[in-house]
Amino acid sequence: MLHLRLIVPSARTEEVCALLEERAGTAHLVVLPGAARTPPGDVVTCDVAREAADELLDDLRGLGLDEHGSISVDSVDLSLSRQAEQAKDEAPGEGADAVVWESLVEETHEESTLTATFLAFLTVATMLAACGVVLDSAILIVGAMVVGPEFGPVAGLCVALVRRRADLAWRSVLALLVGFPVAMLLTVAFSWLMGGLDLFTDARVHADRPNTSFIWDPDPFSFVVALLAGVAGMLSLTSSKSGALVGVAISVTTVPAAANAAVALTLGDHRQMWGSSLQLAVNLAGIVIAGTLTLLVQRFFWTRRRVHA
Repeated sequence: MLHLRLIVPSARTEEVCALLEERAGTAHLVVLPGAARTPPGDVVTCDVAREAADELLDDLRGLGLDEHGSISVDSVDLSLSRQAEQAKDEAPGEGADAVVWESLVEETHEESTLTATFLAFLTVATMLAACGVVLDSAILIVGAMVVGPEFGPVAGLCVALVRRRADLAWRSVLALLVGFPVAMLLTVAFSWLMGGLDLFTDARVHADRPNTSFIWDPDPFSFVVALLAGVAGMLSLTSSKSGALVGVAISVTTVPAAANAAVALTLGDHRQMWGSSLQLAVNLAGIVIAGTLTLLVQRFFWTRRRVHA
């Protein structure tokens, strides 16, 4: 269930309440007349089944509440109510399959913003992956994959393409186009420092590294894995399955590829540098393609289900 808190201009309260009462999937309607001060109006709250939320939010925006009032949505972790159970039974489909587009846009908008924190996480992840590739340590590589925040702007780009949101697309592309070069340049400096300390050496980089050699040697499996990760990533976002999203982060070699490209550039190994760069491009492209297609398929089937309900 989701909890809606609305600030409604007093003249529109009855219209909004009528909409909430007649819509399948809603419960626990509460009206607090004159409770809101900025903006002024009535506070209206209710719970709504996740599978009914997207259409209801569209209707509320159609009434202008986002312009002249407020619409807030929170997740309800536990609701012990017969009326809530009835609301979920009346709503079409299953909550786990539903996509709340407004929530998805807002979430990816925040995660795809180029900030100092985003750059710091991406840089630290790339440096950690650099240590992993030099030491041929799968554990360090996995750690770097989890730390890396790059899936946020990649997911934001997928959502932007489906929703035709140029602002979100630009924000996501900017985060990727600035984030990865900055992280890689700082990792080059980090590699020089580690080389000066005799920790990153030619012997280590050019030695056999069976655990991490796939990072600079892309093949058809690289694209297949990226496609599968894109599907899983979008499903985890639309269903709010954070555990699945961690698995997606571990499965793709974006940050390790960027790290190995930086290390290889520092040591003058152009073959590994170009191979790693190609691996990075293949993974990003595969995730965007699969993620966008997944959202399109979800939108198609959910729209059909709502029409036939």
